[in-house]
Amino acid sequence: MAVETPVRLTVDEYLAWEEKNFEKHEYIDGEVRCLAGATRTHNQIAMNTGIAIDVQIADTNCTILGSDMRARVGNTRYFYPDLTVISDEAQFERENEMELLNPILVIEVTSPSSIDIDRVEKRNAYLEVPSIQAYLIIDQHRVCAELSLRSETGWRTTSFEQLDAVVPLDVVDCQLPLSQVYRGIKLEERA
Repeated sequence: MAVETPVRLTVDEYLAWEEKNFEKHEYIDGEVRCLAGATRTHNQIAMNTGIAIDVQIADTNCTILGSDMRARVGNTRYFYPDLTVISDEAQFERENEMELLNPILVIEVTSPSSIDIDRVEKRNAYLEVPSIQAYLIIDQHRVCAELSLRSETGWRTTSFEQLDAVVPLDVVDCQLPLSQVYRGIKLEERA
């Protein structure tokens, strides 16, 4: 049974409240947002992506984590990315190892209800986190991956919209073929 969502919470109240919940909630500057369940397509894309990356980083100091890992994004924001990659040892805010502090790569798979949040609100928040070197947004309805990379002069974003495209995830020393990301997925026709 889920616990009723409070109107506004402090960070400490949110973290304590979230531990008692069966559902996942993100926290944005005092407001709590319940996460909707994901479609089969969303889950399959996330799984395909995670497997494709994990195979390539298996013998490195990197680790990929799934959507149950909450990431602290600034002092008053907590998100559950679809996938996160860490390098070396994971750092956590508390001993329960629920609030990851040092992702280097964050991946979100869009859904109709989250596409604007993923592309604007979360993107802006993720890009402020010093440890994050790359942010990848994958569309679940058409072949499209948007990769934002940190550079010495700021962030640059590149879109990949062909099934034979390969997304260079240099931050974790791997290549992500979109043909693997969308393997088994029925996509909408592009006009």
